[in-house]
Amino acid sequence: MHYAVGAPLPPPRGQASGPGASMHWTPHPGGHTPGGHHPPASPPAPSPPPQAPAAPPPAQQPAPVGQGWHGPAPQQAPPTQPGMDVTGHVPLPPGAPVPLPSPPTDAAPDAAHTAVAVLLIGPAGAGKTSVARHWADTRRVPTAHISLDDVREWVRSGFADPQSGWNDHSEAQYRLARRTCGFAARNFLANGISCILDDAVFPDRPVVGLGGWKRHVGPGLLPIVLLPGLEIVLERNARRSGNRRLSDEEVARIHGRMAGWYGSGLPIIDNSQHDVATTVRVLDDVVARSIASPPNW
Repeated sequence: MHYAVGAPLPPPRGQASGPGASMHWTPHPGGHTPGGHHPPASPPAPSPPPQAPAAPPPAQQPAPVGQGWHGPAPQQAPPTQPGMDVTGHVPLPPGAPVPLPSPPTDAAPDAAHTAVAVLLIGPAGAGKTSVARHWADTRRVPTAHISLDDVREWVRSGFADPQSGWNDHSEAQYRLARRTCGFAARNFLANGISCILDDAVFPDRPVVGLGGWKRHVGPGLLPIVLLPGLEIVLERNARRSGNRRLSDEEVARIHGRMAGWYGSGLPIIDNSQHDVATTVRVLDDVVARSIASPPNW
């Protein structure tokens, strides 16, 4: 008898069909096998000695309809504790607000080996991104660079560019980006990774500027101002492209507002005559002093 290709095989003679039925062939008691072949006769095997009746096998769940093979039980994910934050089954410590640095000891703190969170403030064209990236690249401890502009530009469709007009929509996206950067900084610090953030924070908007960063990151954030001269800022801004390049009038207006940081008590670095590597060395010194004596902000 022939069966269509792909159709289920019929149950062997003497076995039940349906769910749970085995798909293994059992030869006919008379020695006949499917296909008309007769196995060679063999002498009967001696009877085994009597043994105690074996325990019945454990009950098995019936196989799904249309299948006779019992596969292994599906693996389940390991249970997690209630409230545990897991990513890829790797538990993460909570990203608590960054505390104030520990009191200084007799030895000067080594900024190159200390886990810190730095906020680099400055106008467009001050070199914040270049300095922050180089500082993060050259430290002896794991350090992340969190760029506010990069996070803000994660929004592709519906991006609110302030150059097209500052409005509630662009303001909301800036606030959202700052919160996102703050949460990222807290999580990096909770996992032993330093971070440096860069933003154009204005001294005449303390609640939105420094106040917002303190709420998002914590009181241990170290704000440092990068403020070269206006001519240097205009020259660097002219080399920028895309929506990060501002008009000379806008650069001059922002630079004038940034001048309000003088007398604020925050450390200020004038990198007008410094290249990136030299500015990073000065930044290390300023961070070390800020750890020893945190600024009052």
